[in-house]
Parts: sequence; structure tokens; C-alpha cells
Amino acid sequence: MPLTLLVVVMTAIAWVWLRSQPPSQRKPAILKLALIAGILILVLLAITGRLSLVFALLVFLFPLLRRVLPSLLSGRMPGSGGDEATVKQGNQSHVSSDILSMTLDHDSETMSGDVLKGPMAGRGLADLGESEFIELLQYCRAHDEDSARLLETYLDRRFGDSWRTDDPAGDDSEESSERKNPGHGGSLTDREALDILGLEAGASRDEIVQAHRRVMQKIHPDHGGSNYLAARVNEAKEQLMS
Repeated sequence: MPLTLLVVVMTAIAWVWLRSQPPSQRKPAILKLALIAGILILVLLAITGRLSLVFALLVFLFPLLRRVLPSLLSGRMPGSGGDEATVKQGNQSHVSSDILSMTLDHDSETMSGDVLKGPMAGRGLADLGESEFIELLQYCRAHDEDSARLLETYLDRRFGDSWRTDDPAGDDSEESSERKNPGHGGSLTDREALDILGLEAGASRDEIVQAHRRVMQKIHPDHGGSNYLAARVNEAKEQLMS
């Protein structure tokens, strides 16, 4: 009876943990749970004195485990293509401008970024104070419109509309630079387009379409996203499909 109760409790814990995983990580999580269950079964057999059966199983499974265990522990599906996989691990999009480098994590839907140029070069956006954000935004507006729109996107996603009350340009303009002009000034390279869609070189047309759909679901303006990022994602798809 105690053993049965233990199995039920552990199964419930495993189920709750599995449900808490992001959808993209559930298949690797299932494999990890299966591996853990197999190890526990082997331990139970050893405790009950069936060591000969344990050794026989280990001898039989060792070649297979040596091949797939590293992949299972790293969260990659066996047979997924290894180094030839075209989708980046981490499921992220990267967008850069002259002044800023920004990353959107598809799973958590959070943005992070770094300042590449100007008085705050080398600093992460997460480390900036409220007044520094406004100072950086003014610098971007004065030197690069794309950077200004990208920073406005970050501020909207992190703070909502509250930051606009501290924006000196808010009283002089009814619309932000992004709303007035959601496009950008230069064409994308293939490398930039791949970074935006979270793909690696060699991605197929089907993978490009799927990545475009996935990213647009995260940043579409109708879902509280950004006109600027949506335009960049569409441009990335057009660049890679041409």
C-alpha cells in the first residue's frame, strides 16, 4: 500500500510539473520523465534483489543510452537533425538598429536589450532607471528613428502606456514615432531576417512561414503588440521568401 501511494503521489507531481512546461518544451519533458521512471524501476529491481536482471538490462540498454542520453538531458529530440536543425534553440527573435539590440523570447514573451551606441553604450535596458529611459529615447529620436521606434516598443511592452506621461514629446505630438511611421529606413539582409524570425541559414520555405506565423502571434498589434515589430517581421518573411 505505501508503495502504491508513493507511485500515485509521484505521478501527480510529474503531471503538475509537465503541465507547467511551455508547449515547446513538453515533448523533451516527457522524455526526461520516461528516463527518470526507467531509472527508478532499475533502482527498485536492485533493492528487491533482482540484480541479475538489472545488469542484463543495463548491458542491453547501454549502447542506446550512450547515444540518446546527451540529447535527452539537453532538451533536444533524438533524430531532430542535431547541428543541421534550422530553428534556433531558445526560440528567440533578434532585432537590431543603429543604437539598440533587442531580443524577444517567444516562450515568455518578454523583451530584453542592450545599448550599442551613444552615452549609454554597453548598458542593458534592464539596468536603466526611469529618467535614463527618457534620456535614451531622446537620443534615439535625435540620431536614429528606427532605434526610437524599437525603444518605444520595448517601453510599451514593459511599462504599458505609463511611460508616456514622462515623455517630453508627448505634449507636442499626438502620436509616437512608431504610430506615425511603422516602417523603417533600410532593407534587411538575409542574416537580419533570419534573426528576426528566429531561424538559422538553410531554413525551408515552410519553416519560414511557420516562424512568421509564430512570431506574429506574439507581437501583432491586435494582441497588444507593436506596429514596428510587426512590420519588421513581415519584411523578414518577404526577404527570405523572395
